[in-house]
Amino acid sequence: MGIESKMFSYSEVSAHNSSEDCWIIINSKVYNVTSYLNDHPGGDDILLGQAGKDASEEFEDVGHGSAARLMLDEFYVGEVDPALNRPTTTTNTALAPAIDIKHNSPKSNNKFLYFLLALTVIVFGVGISFFNFSSSTYSQT
Repeated sequence: MGIESKMFSYSEVSAHNSSEDCWIIINSKVYNVTSYLNDHPGGDDILLGQAGKDASEEFEDVGHGSAARLMLDEFYVGEVDPALNRPTTTTNTALAPAIDIKHNSPKSNNKFLYFLLALTVIVFGVGISFFNFSSSTYSQT
């Protein structure tokens, strides 16, 4: 009835962990996203940080929309074999510091800091204008 998917073990997927060969697992499906690295809106570092690993939680946490989910189809290469146990820890993640990728990207932090700086300048300017206006009002009486 349906076409059978190619089955991969977690260790097979983990070998594809570079910018020249980048595979990720999302919801037990394996995707070769190598050709998408330069086009990913969050930058290639996001995908490379998950290369060769299960990125299901990160993918869901970011809140990808239906367009991103449909786009996955073009990168689909198979599925992870459910008979093989999922690794509990890997060498890469055991040594890596725990970070929240969606909130700690340099691009989003810089945008937020620029926003705060602009807001501070505006509030400071309005405060000075208000102080000068109220001082000149009292000095004229």
